[in-house]
Amino acid sequence: MAADPTRLAAFDLLSAVLEKHRTLEHALDALPRIDPRDKAAAHRLAASVLRRAGTLDAVLEPFLRRAPPDPVRNILRLGAAGLLLLETPAHAAVATAVDLARARGLAPFTGLINAVLRKLTPAALEGLDAPRLDTPPWLWASWGRGARAIAEAHQQEAPLDLSLKPGAEPPPGGEALPTGSYRYPPGTRVADLPGFAEGSFWVQDAAAALPAFLLAPRPGERIVDLCAAPGGKTAQLAAAGAEVTAVEQNPSRLARLRENLARLQLSAETVEADATTWQPPALFDAVLLDAPCSATGTIRRHPEIPHLRRPRDVAAMAEAQDKLLAAARRHAETRRAADLRGVLPATGGRPGSPAGGAGPPAAGRRPLHGCGIPPARCPVPGRHAAHQPRPVARTRRDGRVLHRADAAEVRKARGSAFAFLAAPAPVG
Repeated sequence: MAADPTRLAAFDLLSAVLEKHRTLEHALDALPRIDPRDKAAAHRLAASVLRRAGTLDAVLEPFLRRAPPDPVRNILRLGAAGLLLLETPAHAAVATAVDLARARGLAPFTGLINAVLRKLTPAALEGLDAPRLDTPPWLWASWGRGARAIAEAHQQEAPLDLSLKPGAEPPPGGEALPTGSYRYPPGTRVADLPGFAEGSFWVQDAAAALPAFLLAPRPGERIVDLCAAPGGKTAQLAAAGAEVTAVEQNPSRLARLRENLARLQLSAETVEADATTWQPPALFDAVLLDAPCSATGTIRRHPEIPHLRRPRDVAAMAEAQDKLLAAARRHAETRRAADLRGVLPATGGRPGSPAGGAGPPAAGRRPLHGCGIPPARCPVPGRHAAHQPRPVARTRRDGRVLHRADAAEVRKARGSAFAFLAAPAPVG
């Protein structure tokens, strides 16, 4: 009997993540061409295994006399996930796992796979501390007192968030969020939503939409988006009428960004380059940087992260972020450096101001209170300009302070570091 294409693809996804240490996104791109529905089902199945791998291994362990080879373990995990998590009928879960083993050259293990999976029942999940089992100890420890609540949230599949082009109607069935995003239930297939083919919207986590939202781009502004792929923030800037330059080092991710812009019928200059060494021909009105991070704040949507990250990665990411922040500052540096008011967490204020403070407004400037958004609707509530000891600031050419948000609060909300900078015109 031919193996189920969904199981074949899910097996390949697990192998790519767990053996070759690739992200699910890259693994999906590398799959051979299959029916989109089979691909989506394979993604969901593989993600379920990655999200609940500790629990699945605990369920399987009593029925294994010795540790099986990794490919066999992955087939057992897929079968167990179908049985216990995705409500696959028992006979189908067992049969497809056996067929998968044969198709992947593991026929000698079909008896073991058949015997183990036939013994599994939903009762096997009772009494297990799933959040703890599914979280690496180092990551659990890093979350402190909030560890259990965070780990419990990771047990569930993430919803689908969309950003809309100006004037576009949201697809039916979504929930409007205060930041302007629309949220849809987990498992929603974006390509099936009305308006997708027409380019009315794009997939973007509500949190990922915050940097461009806070930057508040204006039509005609020249803005560079560093580390731009997959293009959600670039699309936000372009849709607002800005003249956008999108910089991305990874060629395959840059190709995806271009595809997304083409579908959305939005334009931006795209540059394949390392953002830390790239030299633009001219300075920009503003720089947007959503720096690469450990991504542990996105585990719910990217369940492969706990399997790919190690404690040492956090320090390495912080060093890379420092380099990117320094590059971002250079790209927005004004020719009169003393008047620069784009502020980074490391500087704490504009040049000449006391450390940790934003400093007084320059002559002729009209400072405003924070972002101008009512506190009840602000995406970073309670974090307006007048209250901040350690700001990340965005100042326009006309001197209007749009928003300052405490860096620690932003990183907590987003799971990454980001900065927004501007090069204001000389005063007088």
